[in-house]
Amino acid sequence: MEALGHGLPPLNTLTLSRCDSQKQLFNKPLVLRTGHRLYSPSPPYLKLRPPFGTRHSGYASVVKMQAVDEDYELKQMKDMAAARKRWETLVRDEKVKVLTPREAGYAIKLTDKTLLDVRPSIERKKAWVKGSTWIPIFEVDSRFDAGTLSRKATNFMMGGWWTGVPSLSYDNKFLSKVEEKFSKDTDLIVACQKGLRSLAACELLYNAGYRNLFWVQGGLEAAEEEDVEREGPQPFKFAGIGGLSEFLGWTDQQRAAGAKEGWVYRLVFSVRLVGVFLVADALFLGAQQVGRYLQDIRAH
Repeated sequence: MEALGHGLPPLNTLTLSRCDSQKQLFNKPLVLRTGHRLYSPSPPYLKLRPPFGTRHSGYASVVKMQAVDEDYELKQMKDMAAARKRWETLVRDEKVKVLTPREAGYAIKLTDKTLLDVRPSIERKKAWVKGSTWIPIFEVDSRFDAGTLSRKATNFMMGGWWTGVPSLSYDNKFLSKVEEKFSKDTDLIVACQKGLRSLAACELLYNAGYRNLFWVQGGLEAAEEEDVEREGPQPFKFAGIGGLSEFLGWTDQQRAAGAKEGWVYRLVFSVRLVGVFLVADALFLGAQQVGRYLQDIRAH
């Protein structure tokens, strides 16, 4: 993985819909001197362990693999800590201006500023700002080589099934795509779902010579319906959620919506929860029946 100063790491979990479902990457939220707070998502790395059952000579390889994992984890933490300092400096020195979602909406309506949406397609297709330009900095990894499949499986087993967060990869052509569409003097409002990836994009753009950059603090998820003109089937607040947690309505966004919508909204998810339990019971009973059937076959 390259350091952020030379490229962006594969931040596989940057689309987490619920940061409180896992530990945050930084132990404390990033507090900018301007008074703004940048919350970071769960760590992008997942530690892989060798299979159980390794003996004697294999023990050395286990220890070696664990040491490599720890070194990789340490490098990830150092890279992100360095990026955190750089991003804080960008905002503190006003090289990147900070806008709330409402201020961004006003700027789009009243000026010729362009909203650059850097979210992956899984979030973009749910909701987007009318007239915005979409160039994702991270996109769903569609490769099927051995390393990618292993990472996808690990991501799924480590929480992807619950959050619906896919494995993402950095688009090496992100900067060239932006340069094809926008000159260096263009006023760009950069936004993502929660605000972290857009700040990483701002750093890349600033280093490439863009000087009129505006960062949407908190991302589009922090926008109310009246703040920006939305298109798409879902509210912005729901664009970053998925998986079983979304199906059961156990995300913060859905609980907040349920408090406003009333018992009918909550009833839908209660029925789904009952359905999940019924399916689980049916599968369990079916497995028992299959087990008994196999035992009978062996007995005869």
